[in-house]
Amino acid sequence: MSPTPISVHLVEVLEDEALTVQDIAHGVRMEPEWVITHVEAGVFQPCAGQVTAEWRFASTTLRRARRIAQLEHSFDADPQLAALAADLMEEVADLRQRLRAPAP
Repeated sequence: MSPTPISVHLVEVLEDEALTVQDIAHGVRMEPEWVITHVEAGVFQPCAGQVTAEWRFASTTLRRARRIAQLEHSFDADPQLAALAADLMEEVADLRQRLRAPAP
């Protein structure tokens, strides 16, 4: 069985702090305006860039954006409520991981 080739663009996208507005939008199957609106609302935080064309996001933002887009779609939640729910889900996952970790 031969390995599946990976595109150069995909490898670039997997670098942390390398995702653009278009990458996030494509990853959640939304328009770039959706990402811009969520940044302006404080739901997503770019790690770099002062203007929209220069914004760069960490890979964790893509995971968060997917969760928020799903919450907005499934429950017709507004962006702030979806972000709050995503924050709580991430916190619960973190706490569960800490409970499973062996004591030092």
